Amino acid sequence: MKILPDNKGRKAIVAITGASGSCYAYQLLKKLLHTDISPENIAVIFSANGLKVFEYELGLPALKEVNKTFKVFDNNDFMIPFASGSSSFDTLIIAPCSMGTLARIASGIASDLIARTADVMLKERKRLILMTREAPLNSIHLENMLRVTNAGGIICPASPSFYSKPVDIEALLSTVTERILSLSAIDCPGKYEWMKLEK
Repeated sequence: MKILPDNKGRKAIVAITGASGSCYAYQLLKKLLHTDISPENIAVIFSANGLKVFEYELGLPALKEVNKTFKVFDNNDFMIPFASGSSSFDTLIIAPCSMGTLARIASGIASDLIARTADVMLKERKRLILMTREAPLNSIHLENMLRVTNAGGIICPASPSFYSKPVDIEALLSTVTERILSLSAIDCPGKYEWMKLEK
């Protein structure tokens, strides 16, 4: 799939499910606003539990900001353009991704808009990135991750790194969110660079 280097014309979806880690989704959305992708080309979907966890972890003002800035779609509405393979949306990032959402995607159970959109991304060979957030993992979780990976998706766990010596929580979160943007081929200012070891 051809990706424009300046992000113009790109359309991306951020889905937020009920796993803890709403701060990752919030920071990711804010970083997307600093790319060349226009806000009207960034869609947001909350699962029912994702909405509750987001408000609980970040508060109502953050939720209102997301609803004001982005077009938020109902997770039970299958009449949304990106629920179809003919859609021009090219990337779906699920952050955080619960193990229940992972299981539905791995099993091909398109019971809601998030799972259906993930199914579309896989069948159309577009980008699907799942920022999983669970610990410890059982064998079912691991098998589901392998199934999604074999189908063409990318599993990117919420595993912060410390190479850049982050000085606060925002910098620590950036080691994950900017990695996700890199995997999505979305360029953004201040893109996180892996530490280069001197010889």
